[in-house]
Amino acid sequence: MIVHNFDPVLIDLGIFQIRWYSIAYIFGILLGWAYGRKILARVSNINNNFNKIKKTDFDDLILYLILGIIIGGRIGYIIFYNLEYYSENFLEIFKVWRGGMSFHGGLLGVIVAIFLFAKKTNNNFFKFSDIIACVAPIGIFLGRLANFINGELYGKISTAPWAVIFPNVDSMPRHPSQLYEAILEGVVLFIIINYLALKKELIYKTGFISAFFLIVYSFLRIFSELFREPDIQLGLLFNNFSMGTLLSLLTIIIGLFIAKSIKK
Repeated sequence: MIVHNFDPVLIDLGIFQIRWYSIAYIFGILLGWAYGRKILARVSNINNNFNKIKKTDFDDLILYLILGIIIGGRIGYIIFYNLEYYSENFLEIFKVWRGGMSFHGGLLGVIVAIFLFAKKTNNNFFKFSDIIACVAPIGIFLGRLANFINGELYGKISTAPWAVIFPNVDSMPRHPSQLYEAILEGVVLFIIINYLALKKELIYKTGFISAFFLIVYSFLRIFSELFREPDIQLGLLFNNFSMGTLLSLLTIIIGLFIAKSIKK
């Protein structure tokens, strides 16, 4: 069995620490921004409607996205997963570098950020969201790797030869569910979404990539939840569903609604 012995702190300067979790977010945003510019240029050659989006506009959008990810992800985690704890430990809310972010909260934050920016620049919301859907798996992949290094969001007890013992939890071998999610929600999702984004017959349908992202991510997340230990403070809701599963079911419905609403 593999024993988890990663230190979540990359550099410790005493009064200041640089954590892998923070590095994952920084590199996720930088790589996403660089790849997003390439996707915008590539897609513009397929669908002339995307020519209306200036590269400078996309660059300016990044600041909105950063705020949306951090604020939305943190608030989402607090509300969906640990409201009681943070209501009693208010200052802990601001210690984002220690972990405690919700994908679905970050997703909502990004949606709000794109909506505000699209309105400001007089652009179609889905033109931006389609591009962000292409790059989002990069950040998800790095974020899940950071979850693994932090030893959080660990899996259920397992006898698999690749099972990992997380000493900060117990001495039982467990599924490295963070790595499962990194592969499924990061690598697999990236390949599927970007393959579809460059198909001419699909990219003409503005909003389709965004809808498909919500649907595919949600199914992959629900599958991953089968191997993940439910959050201790929540357990299983309705005796069968984790919070992640319930939120993913909701995003499937939203994705299907968007797909159905797209004009052909």
